[in-house]
Amino acid sequence: MTEPKPLVLPPITDPALHAQIDRLALRYLEAGGLGMQIMSRIGNGAEGLIERLPGFVRSRLDSVTRAALTRAFGAASQSRKVVRDRGDWFNRMASTVSGAAGGVGGFAGALVELPFTVTLLLRAMLDIAAEHGLDPESEEVRLECLRIFAAAGPMADDDQTDLGMLAARLSVTGQTVQSMVSKVAPRLSVSLGQKMAAQAAPVFGAVVGASINYTFARYYQELARVHFGVMRLSHQTGIPQEALAEALRLSIQRQTPPDRSSR
Repeated sequence: MTEPKPLVLPPITDPALHAQIDRLALRYLEAGGLGMQIMSRIGNGAEGLIERLPGFVRSRLDSVTRAALTRAFGAASQSRKVVRDRGDWFNRMASTVSGAAGGVGGFAGALVELPFTVTLLLRAMLDIAAEHGLDPESEEVRLECLRIFAAAGPMADDDQTDLGMLAARLSVTGQTVQSMVSKVAPRLSVSLGQKMAAQAAPVFGAVVGASINYTFARYYQELARVHFGVMRLSHQTGIPQEALAEALRLSIQRQTPPDRSSR
């Protein structure tokens, strides 16, 4: 059996292109810093958050997330036909209201609110794709949205899994949205579970829930701008997305503050 040849990435020599990649890298790092804002509000580390959830919630997280992702594409696309793009502020405020409602209802309310949150986040990503001149209804954009959802989330240490997917393109031959949902749902369920545990305290759940949902929306919007920024650069320059993603990864390494790189 012949082993596949390693992919040879073309060099990127244009200083203007490197400057754009550096700006995307800085945006990526700033998105990661949003998690610190959440943790300062709840006064705890992310490690123990999932354990706060009742067993019946933990056992349903994966299946609820998988179902939410499957249905969210249809709901988000339909909402774009009914309500035109309103920009980041509209999607963030909708997420804030949703988080407040979920927080009031404790764990049960947060579980019911989860599919709505996923749909709002996805709607924001599709709006950003359109903002970058991409087709929100295309399979390419929908797969990229799922790669964004594969990120560790704002309440966990960044493992750059989403960047790895961006670089590898997941051997996109034969990949479908449904098969990607199966890969991404377990990771997203952890991020959403952390959010749910943090916002579900009945006493101050409404305030914290609204705050956390607002920050979650900002986090995924910033990641979407990085991903779709790379995709647009690839379309404009003809440079493979893998090469641009590798340049982005190196720029992130260069710009990462020492206190974050050592964590």
